[in-house]
Amino acid sequence: MSKKKQHHEEHVDESWLIPYADILTLLLALFIVMFAVSQVDTKRFEALKKAMETVFKGGSGLMMNSSPMPTEGASDQPPEMAVMESLREARNFQEMKAQMDKYIQDKGLQNQIETGLAQEGLQISFRDAALFDSGKANLRPEALPTLDVLAELLSGLKGNDVRIAGHTDNLPINTAEFPSNWDLSAKRALNVMKRVLNQGKLDPAKFTAVGYGEYHPKDTNDTPEGRANNRRVEVLIIRKYPDKTASGGASASTATVPAVVTPSKGENKIPSFEGLPGTGEPKQLPSDPIPEGLKFVN
Repeated sequence: MSKKKQHHEEHVDESWLIPYADILTLLLALFIVMFAVSQVDTKRFEALKKAMETVFKGGSGLMMNSSPMPTEGASDQPPEMAVMESLREARNFQEMKAQMDKYIQDKGLQNQIETGLAQEGLQISFRDAALFDSGKANLRPEALPTLDVLAELLSGLKGNDVRIAGHTDNLPINTAEFPSNWDLSAKRALNVMKRVLNQGKLDPAKFTAVGYGEYHPKDTNDTPEGRANNRRVEVLIIRKYPDKTASGGASASTATVPAVVTPSKGENKIPSFEGLPGTGEPKQLPSDPIPEGLKFVN
């Protein structure tokens, strides 16, 4: 009787299942970690949105979509930081105003220098008599200590821009040195800026001097008192962070930021130069000659 041949079944090598299972486990753990990291804390996002809306004068224009959409390279700085910087700047401005007010009171300069906090910043307004002689732009010796105190206060700023603006009344001037009120106001502002920069360790790139002439009055020009109020030099320390709580109104010791004069109905929008010595009509710039052969098509 022949023996049946015994067939041995060959088993497939399953040793690869162990590293394969390990890889699947590691991938699962990796995706779980990535999913957890990608989740945004809704409460923190809502707090960030409200803080940003408060800093940028309210409203929801920038962040109307409340769904979290993280952007590439977004800052991890807490949203409260900008609010804290704004509060710190407001406190510094109040301290500077208090120091300047104390100096003004100690020196008896209440009728010559005014300070005020507005939305745009801290403003210190000097009447022209406190700094200059009538019709002149050279600083009076008595005014130098006051400007030195101002320079010392400005040295404590952290990157704020400073605008120094000269203003006059509407009485015309026409001298060899100052052909118009614009020239006088600009020169006065420039001389104040030079004195302040020379006395303090300040960054000239943060300073601007501008002359407004007679066109930004803060009082009437129909009375001597009003014209005296209009002849001034204003030093404005501009805020880096907006402040909605600052009042734009003026009090006895507060100067408002000058507003642009809007012509009333029927007036020309371009200021007239009539009445200036030596001129009978408004000045006009000469126009360029029209080239020959040039035709205009209606």
